[in-house]
Amino acid sequence: MGASADKLINELKRSNLVAECPCGESFLLKDAILFDGKGALPKEAAEIKEALLLQLKERENELKKRKISADKGAEKKAMEVGIGKVMEKILPTCADFNIPICDCRPLFEPIDMLVFNGLSAGKIESITFMEIKTGASRLNTHQKAIKDAIEEKKVAYKEL
Repeated sequence: MGASADKLINELKRSNLVAECPCGESFLLKDAILFDGKGALPKEAAEIKEALLLQLKERENELKKRKISADKGAEKKAMEVGIGKVMEKILPTCADFNIPICDCRPLFEPIDMLVFNGLSAGKIESITFMEIKTGASRLNTHQKAIKDAIEEKKVAYKEL
């Protein structure tokens, strides 16, 4: 981890800054597990990741038990969507992601995340609207509309 990232993380750990997660809950940043995402996950984060993966496996097993009344194709789709929802949340912590986690801002709906390319290096080169898909899943109507608006350069910046 670079010295500037270490310094920033240490300052955040000492601060009284409040953050809000996508679920709506607020928390002090100093109470969070803070790391730059370039090296191995901190022990606490790795434990949380393992717990989430275990929950995912348990949910998958639960879905298999309810298979009796569900159409096979519909069940498969539900599992893919469930796995996809979990994966889009933990993907930025994976070593193979190849985008600095500091550049990523999760939205989850209707687009998974915004990537401010170069933010961690101090110079934003571009902004990427990122939608993460697994298997054969496709963009929904809202996601297609967002993609079209971006491609047609119907994007604006507003300051209030």
